[in-house]
Amino acid sequence: MAGARARQKEKTRRALINAAMNQLSAETGFSSLSLREVAREAGIAPTSFYRHFDNMDALGLTLVDECGLALRQLLRQARQRIADGGSIVRVSIETFMQFVADNTAIFRLLLQERSGRSRDFRLAVARELQHFHTELVDYLVAEQGFTRELADLQSSAIVRIVFSAGADCFDVNAEERHRITEDTIAQVRIVARGAEATRRIAKTPS
Repeated sequence: MAGARARQKEKTRRALINAAMNQLSAETGFSSLSLREVAREAGIAPTSFYRHFDNMDALGLTLVDECGLALRQLLRQARQRIADGGSIVRVSIETFMQFVADNTAIFRLLLQERSGRSRDFRLAVARELQHFHTELVDYLVAEQGFTRELADLQSSAIVRIVFSAGADCFDVNAEERHRITEDTIAQVRIVARGAEATRRIAKTPS
């Protein structure tokens, strides 16, 4: 009996998350969402909302966490394709851009709340971006042999380029998204070549 109640509670919680995602759009930011409307779409009474989240901000923070986790999992899966001989830059960026295309509303939430009204939101988004930065630094150090200092600089540049490009993909057609993706791949490769050149110069005896 307790197991059935727990499953139903999780099902309702998931319905609230999905309802909030469905209502996000270019015109409707998270701060504009109505608890009553989210609850209605989830099929519960507004008062029942509080059995699952303390308030709307708590729901929003869950959306941020889930978005970051889903994207990190996708990029980790992409590494298997890289291990099988794919280009790390192309595979990673194409995976990222497809995620943005499939999850535009939640990715838009990440970017909006990065400089939004809520300190908790800003910290949550910064934490997600730091996850990407740190994982890339670790890869560049372990697999590419960069110093941590140079890997940190390279990772910072790449994360900024890629997330900015993701924002450019909002409300564009497939052809335009392809162009942005190819431009982003070229830009990241330029950063990678610059980092490699910097590494060679540092190793050259003076």
